Amino acid sequence: MIDTHIHLDEEAYAPDRDEVIVRQREAGVEAMIIPGVNAASIDAILDICRRYPYCYAALGFHPQDVKADWQEQWAIIEKAIRDHRSELVGIGEIGLDYYWDTTFKAEQQQVFRLQLALAQELGLPVMIHNREATEDTLRILKDAQIHNSLRGVMHCFNGSRETAQQILGMGMYLGIGGVLTFKNCKLSETLDAVPLERLVLETDGPYLAPTPHRGERNESRLMSLVAERLAQVYNCPVEHIIETTTSNAKHLFGIK
Repeated sequence: MIDTHIHLDEEAYAPDRDEVIVRQREAGVEAMIIPGVNAASIDAILDICRRYPYCYAALGFHPQDVKADWQEQWAIIEKAIRDHRSELVGIGEIGLDYYWDTTFKAEQQQVFRLQLALAQELGLPVMIHNREATEDTLRILKDAQIHNSLRGVMHCFNGSRETAQQILGMGMYLGIGGVLTFKNCKLSETLDAVPLERLVLETDGPYLAPTPHRGERNESRLMSLVAERLAQVYNCPVEHIIETTTSNAKHLFGIK
């Protein structure tokens, strides 16, 4: 399995981070991708990935971190992405989030566009966050596409069939995590129309642990529960789910 989205640099993992990372590998997790969210996260992510060759770095500017000082923060993040291009497998976590606050809605959109342009310039896939902003997210993605060079994943996807088809039509993948196992989740109905070859697994750890671990700190090894649920949705062996999503992740992020 490959966890395409886990925040191993966050404080929730601080007490036993090294043990957590080793435990995932022992549980059959082949690789973990750690996305950046702001300037402060850069050094910690790079340090973890340098110490553990099966951890891979992405750097980006999360929409919730876009504030009045966004230009100064973006200058730091952009420089780090360019300086460490050879160490990165993607740009993320980027996107739009109107759930908590829309004070910097216009700035979020501008930062999103800047990061999409940089991703295409550098040939890196993007990890897209979308919360309560689907219409604007899709519009900006379509506007940003240059010669079909934009690649990436819609992180923590839990949208409609129509939204899924629009994302797939742009050549993107869908990131599937613990939400799929939640009692009232309707995502399985959307996935009926999505080829397995367009899915990747993720945790969004330490958040969104799958049932029956809801409320606990999430870890990559728990993706096996998501894979089991996907096996039910696609009516196939869980081994096929793991093999296919792992291959998809390697293809998208260039992991050998």
